[in-house]
Amino acid sequence: MLVIALDTSTPAVTAGLVALDEGEPQVLAERVTINPRAHGELLMPQLVDVMGEAGRGFAEVDAIVAGTGPGPFTGLRVGLATAAALGQACDVPVHPVCSLDAIAAAAGVTGPLLVATDARRKETYWAVYDGDSRLDGPHVAKPADVPTEGYPVAAGELAEAVGLPAVQPQHPTPAGLVAAAALDADPAPLVPLYLRRPDADEPGKRKSVLTR
Repeated sequence: MLVIALDTSTPAVTAGLVALDEGEPQVLAERVTINPRAHGELLMPQLVDVMGEAGRGFAEVDAIVAGTGPGPFTGLRVGLATAAALGQACDVPVHPVCSLDAIAAAAGVTGPLLVATDARRKETYWAVYDGDSRLDGPHVAKPADVPTEGYPVAAGELAEAVGLPAVQPQHPTPAGLVAAAALDADPAPLVPLYLRRPDADEPGKRKSVLTR
């Protein structure tokens, strides 16, 4: 089974092709670029490079996995819109995956684990796990307000910011995305996890410039 894995929920623009048989996910090729302002420019070119390096065509793909966040409004839209368009073009299912779950799946920790990624505004998205099974979250909070008692390590780019020893990975990986996906079930709706309103506000009522 060949699976395209995409994630744009963090500053990392991630694209990969993963082979999934009876064993662990095998990454055939991947591209990861840290650039929080270039998701739209980088994602598809990276995926084309991935397919070329792996020597596979889009017609050979069996499924697509996309990280749904939590993450910034603009970045998430790029990844999910790309995944939805590819799924329609290739006529394959698109499976959503919480991006924090993908980090937990790739961390390889047996036991308590906290995952923390950058939510901007001096805040973090966080969730807690037993191995790769999510127990609570995702939530958004200031790093100092994240409950860390009982969790010896953390993964994600803000692991140290919440006061815990860090383990890899810092961002979702193609292997982690595929490992966390429920590929043997019908795909759930491709819904982004924003957790809060976008920064932009709707304009208010215009003030009259007429004088009486």
